[in-house]
Amino acid sequence: MSAVTIPECRAADDPTAMFEALDAAGCLVIHEAASEAQLTAIRSDLEAPLAAAKAAPDKPEDFYPGHTRRITALMGRSATARDLATDKPIGELCDRHLLPNCDEYHVHVTAALEVGPGARDQILHREEDPFRFFPVPRPNLILATMWAVSDFTADNGGTQIVPGSHRWEKGRTAEPAEIVRAEMPAGSVLVWLGGTLHGAGANVTEDDWRYGVIITYSLGWLRQEENQSFTMPLADALALPEETKRLLGFGMDYSGALGFYDPRVLL
Repeated sequence: MSAVTIPECRAADDPTAMFEALDAAGCLVIHEAASEAQLTAIRSDLEAPLAAAKAAPDKPEDFYPGHTRRITALMGRSATARDLATDKPIGELCDRHLLPNCDEYHVHVTAALEVGPGARDQILHREEDPFRFFPVPRPNLILATMWAVSDFTADNGGTQIVPGSHRWEKGRTAEPAEIVRAEMPAGSVLVWLGGTLHGAGANVTEDDWRYGVIITYSLGWLRQEENQSFTMPLADALALPEETKRLLGFGMDYSGALGFYDPRVLL
């Protein structure tokens, strides 16, 4: 049994307490974050593309475990996913953790995952690992969320997370007792910082598919891992609310005018 735990709160709790818990542990579960209507809607939005995705056999050398259905480009596929991306408590956590290092942050990666029986533990990693220029422990570069569309348990693939690892020195590896498997009911959201070690959990059940939606955010002057400019037609993107367009990267980080463009060209 793990000797550590993931802090927990509710979406209506004090934002400062949420920030402090996430800052200290590098991870946090927020309960009652998505409504039943939102969960129903996102299942409907993503039903067809997930049904078309193949859960390939596992190859132990692959970074992504098999027996899992995965799709990306959620910002173009689901209005509900866009609503989750602009969730107020998540936005407040992004403001506090990311804005000290940038003027704007944006959506970094989106994906829906159904982890099926037989899926193995994913290798533990950090969301910010592609940015190897910065030494570990790095400044806050990324904030990540995993929305529970179905219940997460220790047996059905609940996300592995290592509380406190966002402050570890390079080269330290997690002992079994330091790894927690996120257990949370549908409608909850697991939040973690880019430096926190984590990975998809093994599904040792016979028929329980674990369904989660990932939305991550990164500093506005970093290259987005998922190119949000190609997740939907340009005309559709430009018709979105200003806050959503900003999150997709249709804006500038004013600390250095990064990403500037002339909007008259798009008219």
